[in-house]
Amino acid sequence: MKTENWDIVVKPKTSLLKLNLKEVWHYKDLIMLLVKRDITAQYKQTILGPLWIFLQPLFTTMAFTITFSYIAKIDTNAIPPVLFYLIGLTFWNYFSECLTKTASTFTSNASIFGKVYFPRLVIPLSIIISNILKLSIQFIVLLIIWAYYLIQTNTIHPNYYLALTLPILILLLAFFGLSIGLIVSSLTTKYRDFTFLLTFVVQLLMYGSCVIFPASITGKYQTLVMLNPVSAVIEAVRFIFTGQGIYSIPFLLYATITTSILLMIALIIFNKTEKSFMDTV
Repeated sequence: MKTENWDIVVKPKTSLLKLNLKEVWHYKDLIMLLVKRDITAQYKQTILGPLWIFLQPLFTTMAFTITFSYIAKIDTNAIPPVLFYLIGLTFWNYFSECLTKTASTFTSNASIFGKVYFPRLVIPLSIIISNILKLSIQFIVLLIIWAYYLIQTNTIHPNYYLALTLPILILLLAFFGLSIGLIVSSLTTKYRDFTFLLTFVVQLLMYGSCVIFPASITGKYQTLVMLNPVSAVIEAVRFIFTGQGIYSIPFLLYATITTSILLMIALIIFNKTEKSFMDTV
């Protein structure tokens, strides 16, 4: 009897700790295809198209500047308000996009998952990469406005050495958003309430992440605010660009350890859920 040799054999996972990252790498072409789909589909039927990537943070920055700086009179720590809010919003938007889009991994892609096999982790990874591309475009706008204030004012004192740590800070935001998103996506397969709860939590979290105010004005609550990994990263980024803010190695180490533990827990939950989520979605 002739033995059949298969190139790929699909088997159920026997261990929750088995991530099959090698298999994910084999699907790198699919990841890039999904990245292209995410970017083109989002702006396909808009008049301005990809220009919204530039305009969205600028419009929000102007609204925040008028509301929180000129009306509410919130101190921006000697940083020009436009630059202060643009830095916060640029990196907050990256985190929130990674979180909210990853959180709908199972519910939004159930039709694909039910027809074709590929490592389910491909979808969240494609979301992280596509958001990095959008962040890169928005970062250009940030650099232009930052350069203007650097030339026109004497209150900007960037730290060029610490700028080398910027990619690490971006990855920290990415993995923190990925971790929470994977957990929420797993929970929403059974409990859709988390979909509505997430929208509220993300909006609330923004006000506690040093996006609209510096950590220095929180007084005795500063430590509590800085325990939020997003706050620690945004404050560190502001310090890199302006010399004003809190670049705290202990808080960043805490954020790294917390994110690493959370990511491992999220991957375990995600692996467990993907075995049977089609029965509940």
